[in-house]
Amino acid sequence: MAACMLVAVTTISPAHRRLPRWSELGPLLRPKPIELHGDRRRAAAAASVHDLRAIAQRRVPRAVFDYVDGGAESELSLRAARSVLEGARFAPRTLRDVSQPDPSTEILGMRSPIPVVFAPTGFTRMMHSSGELAVARAAGSAGITYALSTMGTTSLEDIAAEIPGCRRWFQLYIWRDRARSLDLIQRAEAAGYDALILTVDTAVPGARLRDVRNGMTIPPAIGLRTVVDGARHPHWWFDLLTTPPLSFASLAQWQGTVAELAATLFDPALSLDDLAWLRDQWAGKLIVKGITSLQDATDCVDVGVDAVVISNHGGRQLDRSPTPLDVLPRFVEALGDQTEIMVDGSFMSGSDVVVALCLGATAVLVGRAYLYGLMAAGEAGVRRTSELLATETVRTMQLLGAPTIKDLSPELVRGLGDPREELR
Repeated sequence: MAACMLVAVTTISPAHRRLPRWSELGPLLRPKPIELHGDRRRAAAAASVHDLRAIAQRRVPRAVFDYVDGGAESELSLRAARSVLEGARFAPRTLRDVSQPDPSTEILGMRSPIPVVFAPTGFTRMMHSSGELAVARAAGSAGITYALSTMGTTSLEDIAAEIPGCRRWFQLYIWRDRARSLDLIQRAEAAGYDALILTVDTAVPGARLRDVRNGMTIPPAIGLRTVVDGARHPHWWFDLLTTPPLSFASLAQWQGTVAELAATLFDPALSLDDLAWLRDQWAGKLIVKGITSLQDATDCVDVGVDAVVISNHGGRQLDRSPTPLDVLPRFVEALGDQTEIMVDGSFMSGSDVVVALCLGATAVLVGRAYLYGLMAAGEAGVRRTSELLATETVRTMQLLGAPTIKDLSPELVRGLGDPREELR
């Protein structure tokens, strides 16, 4: 006998339909306020740093975007940094009180609201005419440390005047002309910068092939390709041509590529003796950036540096170089009680930052992330970057069951290999 199942179907007859009452419809109609300021509108529309990157790619000429976005040679190091971060997996703990998360931490003796430093970046006014001043104002507003580059387009003194209450570091390249280097050191001290960052991975400039193919020069040259690209980005060219000429604030006018400038000025003979000389010249905190070898880090600690930044220059110098996050655990194991260890390299979110903190980093330096914001929406875009990094860091900590930075530990991260692996 076949079983029969009856299914009752309820239908709404047209007679039951009615027009919605305003009292029911009104609460659903909540249009957002119209933001007339373009930069603020674009910044608010970004839900992530990746969104800011996409906006930036549309807003600026290709050569400018590629200068920020690209790496050296085949960009293997650049891609590897993102691959390692994206391969990390969290192992969260639950049943922890995370109702009052605290993402603040101490960096070189001073409290920071989040474990992030705005890294030094060169020629920043090329991305947006407000350049380093916009970045400094955004950093000051968020309480984040800002590091100004030797290759910056705003002077040490102008940044100090703009954000007198913000913690400031100065990134130094030691030039062939030591007198020029000493002059910058003395100016940084007089302007109230409390730390120097010596970058040591630029004995010679890396081969940044995107810049070569784009004909990227400083300042940008106006050729046929530039004119065509300019037609697609008139706002950028108008901004460039109606503001003071682009130039490096710490040196005389330069015509040519950044790589040619680096080859002319930077000293390939830089050694530990020069680091010792710098330690003697500078009474404040001293940081060495651009290290991926544990032996190099040990040598720097022996000279008396206060912190090292594990960095391959964002993949912009030696391609196929070690990925900073891969070597971080070994550095922490060997040197964690002797110096502060920071890291950089393609960090694009608060969850990226938390991965590094779990592995023992004191702080993370971000450069590309805020430059995407700057290209996308000027100062508002940089502020949005800091907001996103802060919000994402807090949320990730809460979901990990870690209410404070001290609660972050290697046990909360998987997928990065064996931290005990011997690295030489």
